[in-house]
Amino acid sequence: MGEAIRYYDRQSKTVATEQIYGERWLRLAYETAAGRAAVALGVRRAWFSRWYGWRMSRAASAARVMPFIREYGLDMGDFAQAPETFASFNDFFSRALKPGARPIAAADDPRIAVLPADGRHLVFPDVEAAAGFYVKGAKFSLAELLGDLALAQEFAGGGMVISRLCPVDYHRFHFPAAGTPGAARLINGWLYSVSPVALRRNLSYLVENKRYVTLLDTPAFGRVALLEIGATNVGTVQQRYEPGQPVSKGAEKGLFRFGGSCVITVFAHGRIRFDADLVAQSAECIETYAKMGERMGAAG
Repeated sequence: MGEAIRYYDRQSKTVATEQIYGERWLRLAYETAAGRAAVALGVRRAWFSRWYGWRMSRAASAARVMPFIREYGLDMGDFAQAPETFASFNDFFSRALKPGARPIAAADDPRIAVLPADGRHLVFPDVEAAAGFYVKGAKFSLAELLGDLALAQEFAGGGMVISRLCPVDYHRFHFPAAGTPGAARLINGWLYSVSPVALRRNLSYLVENKRYVTLLDTPAFGRVALLEIGATNVGTVQQRYEPGQPVSKGAEKGLFRFGGSCVITVFAHGRIRFDADLVAQSAECIETYAKMGERMGAAG
């Protein structure tokens, strides 16, 4: 077994070890030569995720729901519907939560931004000055991420949040601030895993994977770039908002189907001051576990 993946729990203020879904398979796939060959030949390709998504959408897959809940200790009290009523595992995976299950920090203050998803978060006040993301020295450029040189220049020196969702997490993503969103632009790509097992070996998976880019015009933060990144077994990213229509902070933007996923938020230079606890952990390449709606930072 490889090195344990540790993260900082914002609520308990303690460091914990991540319980990685499918860890044995992931380490075989990304930490051995034979596994990496299998990933290149099949696993990263869209057909593999479509096939797995089909399996997780069949009625028979609903039998996996309760064992999954028990194994990972999920809080069923948050669910908008009873576990036995899900039509399939994918139905459960992209579940809605009860109203109020994710309170929005400073809901009436437009100058406070919130985290867009449940998950493990890294924040960088200046993406270009960061020493590294998941490991020291491992970085990607905004041009690679955004797939648009002019847009990358607009966000040069800006702040970035990488929010990594595990299969055990709530898998809907939300707007971090109030504003008016444009249409989501698809950048086609592979479907590598975004598990830390994979990313610590090759961070470029985040800029090689299929992803969507949405520009959100906000009164408090200016233009913000929102990205949703597909991954192995997450070929489906559903956008559920109306382009051109104003949205409130914390409003639902869309959802992922089965698998681990990633949401990235990019602010222009000087437009946000991230909360100190998030910055401190990220400087050490340690993710912070926090939920959607918790504070991300304040307008700069």
